[in-house]
Amino acid sequence: MQKFHIKRGDAVVVLSGSHKGKEGKILEILPAKSRARVEGLAMVKRHTKKSEANPQGAIVEREGSIHISNLMLKTRSDERKSRRAPAKPAQA
Repeated sequence: MQKFHIKRGDAVVVLSGSHKGKEGKILEILPAKSRARVEGLAMVKRHTKKSEANPQGAIVEREGSIHISNLMLKTRSDERKSRRAPAKPAQA
């Protein structure tokens, strides 16, 4: 079994890609593909078949997956931001 730097329920920040800088909570880890589902990010539309619950069928929007290498724990991100030195004022 693979071990990752994040686990279900952790708060994470996206480091790269179209969702860079956004934050969310890990809903699920997909170890076979090294990906994770993050709450509210990478939304995709899925078509559902007709059923008793949905007699018409439906188009459901739910979370897609993001590669684990593009995710960082929010606490680590906050530490990183606090270590940066403030920018020097421009001289005229």
